[in-house]
Amino acid sequence: MRYCSTRGGVHGWDFRDVLFSGYAPDGGMFMPESLPVLSPDTLKGWRGLDYPKLVVEVASLFIPTELIPRDDLEALVSAALSGFSLPEVVRVSGLKDGLSVLELFHGDTMAFKDLAMTCTVRFLDYFLQKESSRAVVLVGTSGDTGGSAIQSAKGLGGLDVVVIYPRGRITPVQEQQMITCLEDNVHVFAADGSSDDIDVPLRRLFADPELVKRHRLMSLNSVNWSRVMVQLAHFVYAYLQLSGMDRDEDGGGALPVLQVVVPTGGAGNIAAGCLVKQMGLPLQLVAMVNANDIVHRTVQAGDLSMAADVTQTLAPAIDIQDPYNMERVFWLLWGRDGALVKRTMEEFQTSHRHALPQHLQTLVSQVLSTGTVTDEGILETMRRCWEENQYLLCPHTAVAVWHHYHCPHRPGLNRCYIATASPAKFQAAVQRAGLTLDLPEAVRALDKMATRYQNLDRCLNWSKAWEDKLRERIQAISSARERRVTYYS
Repeated sequence: MRYCSTRGGVHGWDFRDVLFSGYAPDGGMFMPESLPVLSPDTLKGWRGLDYPKLVVEVASLFIPTELIPRDDLEALVSAALSGFSLPEVVRVSGLKDGLSVLELFHGDTMAFKDLAMTCTVRFLDYFLQKESSRAVVLVGTSGDTGGSAIQSAKGLGGLDVVVIYPRGRITPVQEQQMITCLEDNVHVFAADGSSDDIDVPLRRLFADPELVKRHRLMSLNSVNWSRVMVQLAHFVYAYLQLSGMDRDEDGGGALPVLQVVVPTGGAGNIAAGCLVKQMGLPLQLVAMVNANDIVHRTVQAGDLSMAADVTQTLAPAIDIQDPYNMERVFWLLWGRDGALVKRTMEEFQTSHRHALPQHLQTLVSQVLSTGTVTDEGILETMRRCWEENQYLLCPHTAVAVWHHYHCPHRPGLNRCYIATASPAKFQAAVQRAGLTLDLPEAVRALDKMATRYQNLDRCLNWSKAWEDKLRERIQAISSARERRVTYYS
């Protein structure tokens, strides 16, 4: 298995190369040069596998055994997922009127990011230990990615993690999960701006080949292919659990279709869904967004344009105007035409707007449906789900489940709604919905813990100032590690 850039300028990289990269050197994102096929016989052979074993099967399609032998891969995935609060790691909750919710939030930070992040960090640590080497991870977060990266990598000898979050735009729990980690290899910055603002200096840092090489700078956002790869398993697990394929016992008929509805921001999850659909999994995909509706406008009308500002909503982790993983979706659905993707994305990144030609917009809308939900719609959905099921949704999951209550259910088509986070992380939204919850002890304890972080303040040339400060920190971290001293006294 080899990997290429969505913009056509890079080919032939292996999994290890891609794992230690952020964006490709040509500015694109890494994808497999060829896609494995999930045949009906393969899917039927996977029935009965638990989630960790399914992750191993999916990952083994993309990681050659000469890089990670099968026994090592099984051990890495098992160790990565061993700390989840459910023995089965994920679960489906079946609710009233055919509402099936796939809970992906039972890891340390109570968000779906923990699933792919823990595995990806284990893969990184595996190679770093084999090579007696180090790396610096640079992560911009809209809420959940930063905490998950920190919890997955804290205390590891070969990794330093630098996380930047948008101050005042995430929930107190999301913030506390980051700033209360005092491990020497964790470095947290609070930026006076949006998550899209944070992406600007990060892209420039990753575009500096000397900096990247000197400090082994890499990303753990869903820019990293490994994150998307592990997320393929969510869709396969959902399909095996909910599609009804077991009813075709004689194997004579076509496999049934499962509709999967995904709350969408940076579009990493929906990119994984599009990819696994191309591999042969019979899915209908629905991406639901909040008031930051660029994905919805792109699919419905070809309007790939940022709004003037990011709108703060009750679902902050998807308050994103630059859904960067849509580049992977375009590449998949436009015939893997790197030159076309390059022109499209470079215009978008320069002008923050691009009108998709009708035929290209049609190629996307044939595979992906979308919808948009207001804050009032989020609250209405949270209330209704509680009243009918005594089941509490987080606001992001409510963005998806709104679809269940407002879009007629076609007979014979099973549905799955992706639950991306625990409601315990979003107490203000729960209260605004007029609901209550008992906070887990781990959340209550955060208020009493010491904190450490540094501000990135807004100034006249804020983007350059943030870039310089982050560059200085990266260089200082590497200097401390070379001298074998702790960074924080």
